[in-house]
Amino acid sequence: MMDKTELEITGMTCAACSSRIEKVLNKMDGIDTASVNLALEHATVSYHPDQTDVQKIIERIEKLGYGAFQEVDHEQTEDIREQQSRRQMIKFIAAVVLSLPLLWTMVGHFSLTSFLPMPAILMNPWFQLLLATPVQFIIGWQFYTGAYKALKNGSANMDVLVVLGTSAAYFYSVYQMMTAHHAHLYFETSAVLITLILLGKLLEARAKGRSSSAIKTLMGMQAKTAVVIRNDEEMTIPLEEVITDDIVLIKPGSKIPVDGVMIEGSAAVDESMLTGESLPVDKHMGDVLYGATINKNGFIKMRATKVGKDTALAQIIKVVSDAQGSKAPIQRLADKISSVFVPIVIAIALLAGLMWYFIVQPGNFAQALEITISVLVIACPCALGLATPTSIMAGSGRAAEAGVLFKGGEYLEQTGNVTTVVIDKTGTVTHGQPVLTDIISERLPEEELLKLAASAERQSEHPLAEAIVNAAADRGLTLTQPEQFEALPGYGIKAIINNQQVLIGTKRLLESVEIHDTALSQMNMLESDGKTAMLIAVNQQFAGIIAVADTVKDTSKEAVQRLKSLGIEVIMLTGDNERTAQAIGRQISIDRVIAEVLPGDKAEVIKKLQAEGQTVAMVGDGINDAPALATAHIGMAIGTGTDVAMETADITLIRGDLNSIADALIMSRKTMRNIKQNLFWAFGYNVIGIPIAALGLLAPWVAGAAMAFSSVSVVLNALRLQRMKIK
Repeated sequence: MMDKTELEITGMTCAACSSRIEKVLNKMDGIDTASVNLALEHATVSYHPDQTDVQKIIERIEKLGYGAFQEVDHEQTEDIREQQSRRQMIKFIAAVVLSLPLLWTMVGHFSLTSFLPMPAILMNPWFQLLLATPVQFIIGWQFYTGAYKALKNGSANMDVLVVLGTSAAYFYSVYQMMTAHHAHLYFETSAVLITLILLGKLLEARAKGRSSSAIKTLMGMQAKTAVVIRNDEEMTIPLEEVITDDIVLIKPGSKIPVDGVMIEGSAAVDESMLTGESLPVDKHMGDVLYGATINKNGFIKMRATKVGKDTALAQIIKVVSDAQGSKAPIQRLADKISSVFVPIVIAIALLAGLMWYFIVQPGNFAQALEITISVLVIACPCALGLATPTSIMAGSGRAAEAGVLFKGGEYLEQTGNVTTVVIDKTGTVTHGQPVLTDIISERLPEEELLKLAASAERQSEHPLAEAIVNAAADRGLTLTQPEQFEALPGYGIKAIINNQQVLIGTKRLLESVEIHDTALSQMNMLESDGKTAMLIAVNQQFAGIIAVADTVKDTSKEAVQRLKSLGIEVIMLTGDNERTAQAIGRQISIDRVIAEVLPGDKAEVIKKLQAEGQTVAMVGDGINDAPALATAHIGMAIGTGTDVAMETADITLIRGDLNSIADALIMSRKTMRNIKQNLFWAFGYNVIGIPIAALGLLAPWVAGAAMAFSSVSVVLNALRLQRMKIK
């Protein structure tokens, strides 16, 4: 038996931190897998409860020098993060106030700024010490504690680089101040570096907060309260207190609080947040209602069937949250590099400093120190650690807004590689609900023929019979109760209505009672269009044909064209007969149709396509197509976020629209392009920046500003995904 816990982590500063926590947790007894997300400051841990527990896991993280706690609710976690952000802002403001006078002294050294007034007190070493010391040891103490804990646990992170660089500048300045009369001091370097790093962290935190806005938006859709009937009294209670089987009252204009079944009234419900349909859906007794949708008109009662974490919206939020917290395979490369990056940078910085001191400018310790500090500071691996997770967060969040739920980062990465999309017909290409399409009457008025057929079929449970009865109801026809009814499996039905014998069914049924003049050419024409044609005879005479079809969704043809424009081969897979399947395929411009395939054999078709070297995505309803969904490289379930669809598929297309397939592919491709841009920038920045710093072309404070900018630029690039147009 395995348990899973979600932990919020505090105190991480770079990819080396998240890698260290992840590595230590994965070596812990009783832990199966642990994944730490730097951008979300979040850990997902699967463990054996008989070997360890959450408290032991938290204690192990705290031993490493980081904070950890279980998320009780999202709002509480946001409050904690808000408090931390406020503390960081206060520190930053204090650092700015103390560092600006020091920065002024540095600016005053440039010939272009010699005209600026320079108060004598600013050049006083003791005054500079007074300003720099609080920045170094009070405001910057967090870097010392972070570095100490990292080194204590046998690793090196960003804090180590910051502490080495700023401490070298600070203590060398103190030494010079004490021993030399006209000393060159570097107090401004240490103070300005710490200030710039704090600024970078603040901007980064703010941008990261924006990248997780999808979850906040989804949570904001929920109702806050519900009106329920308990002990024969109406009462308004918080949403969290609604329980299964509660009778809930929903007034016009109100949000439906939880999932349930309508037991009284009728209403038009706006389900656009769930399905993307802009038009309200008419709901009647027995219909399912979803939490966070809006009752546009009509007073209704419902019985709660799913509450709390079981509602469709809660499951959508969980899928988005899991996806944002998961790692894409491409991130492993960045993690491996980050784990060895800091020690390598320290070695390069020391080597560069020694070369300047002994070879380039022998004996010039001040210059060698500047070089060492610049290399240490510019090489902080923050951008490297943020490159992938921020793009995953922004990409999966934007996809959720478009009705595409990726189950994890790996699926967000892999979907863009798909070359072939296999689409189930019923309920995917079509509505999955047969409707009456044609009435051809030979002897009776059209409505009279429909009335007889519907009266005969009203006792049948067959979906085709339901389509005929629904069509009669839509036309306001009054049906007659059959005096006799008999189902003839494989043939059709026989009924007596108002002393008239009515036969509805196949050609074989009518031929069995010697009725041969049955307008076969018209029947064949209807069937060639993908319709199911039923012959009708009244009192032993052919009376006409009724055709029923599962109609194609309005958006299916457009969606197929979009997939083709993306270079995707589209295949329709169905259990229907060849003629009907080919007709549907022609309607939506699908060139390859595989028909008359049993549900159990669909997975074999997928395997054959994979054996041909295709990367296959299977699109189905998440229930009947489960084997094929599981076999495909990527399984996409069409539906409204139901339990089965969520569990079966790698991606859930909650809007039930085939356009969402193209949306998923485009989202994946653009997210991967964004990740590669981020990684290129993060790697390229260090590859270019370290040599420039080692050559003495970067002052330490410029290196600090560039380091802060690199992290912020990576996050801002990822945020572009949130504004991305998919179509």
